[in-house]
Order: sequence, then structure tokens, then C-alpha cells
Amino acid sequence: MHVIDGRPVEGTGPEHTLIAPATGEALGTYRLAGLTEVDAAVASARAAFPDWKRTIPGDRAALMLALADALEARADELARVESQQTGKSLRLAQDFDVPGAIDNARFFAGAARQLTGTAAGTYWPGSTSMVRREPLGVVGSIAPWNYPLQMAAWKVFPAVAAGNTIVLKSSELTPGTSRILAEAAIAAGFPPGVLNVIAGDGPTAGQALVAHPDVVMSSFTGSTRVGRRVMEAAARKGSRIHLELGGKAPLVVFDDADVEAAARGAVAGSLINGGQDCTAATRAIVHRSLFDAFSERVVTLMEGVTVGDPADLATDMGSLISTAHRDRVAGFVTRAQASGATVRCGGRTPADAPAGSAHYSPTLVTGVGTDAEIWREEVFGPVLVAVPFDTDDEAIELANDTPYGLAASAWTTTTNRALRAAADIEAGCVWINEHIPIVSEMPHGGYKASGFGKDMSQYSFDEYTQIKHVLIDETDGPRRDWQDIVFTTPDDAALPERTRQ
Repeated sequence: MHVIDGRPVEGTGPEHTLIAPATGEALGTYRLAGLTEVDAAVASARAAFPDWKRTIPGDRAALMLALADALEARADELARVESQQTGKSLRLAQDFDVPGAIDNARFFAGAARQLTGTAAGTYWPGSTSMVRREPLGVVGSIAPWNYPLQMAAWKVFPAVAAGNTIVLKSSELTPGTSRILAEAAIAAGFPPGVLNVIAGDGPTAGQALVAHPDVVMSSFTGSTRVGRRVMEAAARKGSRIHLELGGKAPLVVFDDADVEAAARGAVAGSLINGGQDCTAATRAIVHRSLFDAFSERVVTLMEGVTVGDPADLATDMGSLISTAHRDRVAGFVTRAQASGATVRCGGRTPADAPAGSAHYSPTLVTGVGTDAEIWREEVFGPVLVAVPFDTDDEAIELANDTPYGLAASAWTTTTNRALRAAADIEAGCVWINEHIPIVSEMPHGGYKASGFGKDMSQYSFDEYTQIKHVLIDETDGPRRDWQDIVFTTPDDAALPERTRQ
């Protein structure tokens, strides 16, 4: 399950059994990456960096296009493995996850050739200044289990396009597609060591990777709680950090909204990937005049969602990642109900779910206070909580009343409301009359406790490059006028006059 220096290697960590969460069945066993694999992967990346840094952008772009083709050739396998190990529907994997990752590779192939700095100019008398944008070195990236392939793509492609080398740690729960990504890079002709992939747990492999003295930048996607620990570890050695953390996305429905569109957007936005998505719609904030109609329509749509075997293309929603996580999600709903909330639909494991599976039904909860645990904490499951509001000011206040700020949506047919929501909601992405779509050309990243830095788009290069100012003096002679501020010598008058070249 590990690829280091262009070769498959066995881990030296504990043996781990992969479980298919949709069935509870074992998929196989492998040994986790230990400290030995972390050290070897970093050493390989460090050795590969000097040559990769000097590889011209056009050549890096050609390799990335070849990688995209290699991934496309294995698209069916990628979708099957992604679905099997995560429990997500095969339809989602083959129509969303895999095409998105391939498109990301092709985008960064083009973007690799657009890494420019400020145009040269004169800002100091008698000189020309220019900016070089340079790679950092060895990047250590940690990808989560909810979107193993896409999150790997978001981390690997901008890093290597910019000239860095990388060690990617995938989740021990979902290592398959990251390994295929590494194999595809080898097939595409990437030099050994440019992309190394290990699979291991956070406390051992993840911590060692972030703390490694030769890792100059760490990128982490996961919970805010763990992200803070990653930031602390990086701070101890003074290295750069990029964090994409938790979310509690609001979906604001104003009184002029198209209720059918908003309800459909809420269902799709809250149930994608079983709700295991940091940008998923989790808090529906609905004008009181539309609240009942919206809630009833959401219930009808959720009850029509097909939950079941992820390998069946007729299945809308597969399972959650594990029975332990399913029980965590259920606990939020049970405690909310015990506190007086109303579970309008779902709130249970489907009656026909296989024994040992991690399925959970689409759930709508109403009648909660805005101080309730289920309103404030990240549930990370197919659970939508709805509350009413009366004024636009109240809606914006409720949307922002969260420590998170990754994504949000607003539903309205009024231009000024759309513009106000876009400006006033504190989130890295605000959709208007939509929720979830992402594209390679646009940045993705959070405000507040949702982290900082950007994935995707040209903006992501700000995370994976450093800026160097180069000043070239254009004059003849040894003397510079500004030096008189610091010192003068008796023979200055005998020196030749400076001439502009």
C-alpha cells in the first residue's frame, strides 16, 4: 500500500485490516507505514527535489498530462476502489470523484506554465527588479478518508506542478486510490521520489511527517481539532502550513426564494458523500413564511433517496465510513431528540441495511435552539438541521454564528440580497442558488476555524511557492550613491562617474 522512490514497499507498522463499510466485510490486510517508511519517503523526496526544481514548466506539464491520461485509463478501477473502501455510491465515485481528480491534473498541467511573478520594472534608481516564484522543497501532505482521491489530487498536483516533491499520507482506512495515483505517476514517467505515497495512522505516520525536519511545508485536510495539533507541530520547527478543516455550512433561504430549488439544493448539498463533506449543507436557515413548505418538501425528497449497496448504480447514497462513525452521527440525533428536537425523517439505520454495515438514513431535524450541540458541532453525516428566521439581518447573523467558515449558500431571486449574502457571509465559498459545485479554476479554502490557504486554482500556488525579489544594478563603477548614507572615503572624488548601461 506504499510507494516510495518509485517502487512499492511493505510497511513496518502494525497490520491493518481494511473493512468495506457498506457490508462490514474484510477487504484484506496490509502493514501500516511506520517511522521507517516516513523517513525513507522524505529522503526520497529530498533527493529528487534538485532535479525536479530545475525541470522546466513545459516538461512538468507534459508529465502531468500523461498522468491525467494514465488516471483516465484506470478510471473504472479508481471508482470501484474508492466506492468499496469509503462506502460511497459508485455513481458518486465515477461521476464526481474520479472525473474531478482527472480534470484537476489537466488544469495544473496548464497552470504549471503560468507561474509568473511581477513584471520587471525599475523601483530603485539605476536598477531593474523582478520577482521569481520558486518551489519550497519537500511537502508533507495528509489527506482524509472522505474524498481520498480528490483530496490527494488537490494536494499533489499544485505541489508538483510548482516544482516541489511530495510525501502524501493517505488515511489508513482508504489507501487504495492514492496508491493507484502513485502507480499512474510512475507509468506517466514521473522521476522516482517526486511523488511518494504512504498509508498510516495520524499519531504515528502523520505526526512524524509533519514534524520531520526535512519537510518544509505541511498540508492537512481534516478536523479542526487535529488541525490545531498539526499547526502546533509545524510551529515548533517554523515550517509553513496549509489547513483545510471542519465546516458547518449554512443554507440561507430568503422569503423570495424558489422553494423547490432550495429544497432540492438542501437535500443534494446535505447528502452528498453521505454528508461526510466539510462543505455539506448542515444548517438550513429558512424564512418563517417558507419554513413549513421547505421542511415538508425536504422530507419528501429525503424519503425518496435510495440508500443501499454502493455498487448498485441505482443507489443514491451508500454507507458512512465505519460503524463507529455511524454511531457517532446517530448520537447527535438521539441527544437532540432527547432535548426536545423533532426528527422529521430518518434518524435511524435503514431496516434493510446489512448486518455490520455503516448505513444511516437521510435525516431532517427541526425544533432546536441555536445553542444546541447538533446546530453548532460538525456531525459529518446525512443530517440537516433547520431553523426559521424573520429578518434578513437575523439570517446573516445566524449564518455567521459559528466558529467555522468553509462554505455557505444563499437562495434568493433578488440581486441585492444575493450580493449582500456574498459579501456578508463569512465563508471561503458562497454559492447563490446552488450548493456544492466546485471547479478546478476556482479556489477552495476557509475562514475562521475552517483553516487557511487555498486548494485548486492558480491561488493554490501561493501555498506551494515562495517569492524571491531579484534586483540587478545597471550601472558601471564601484560606487553607489546610497552608500554615502553609511560611509564615505577620502578618495571618493577620484572614482569614475557612474554611467547607465
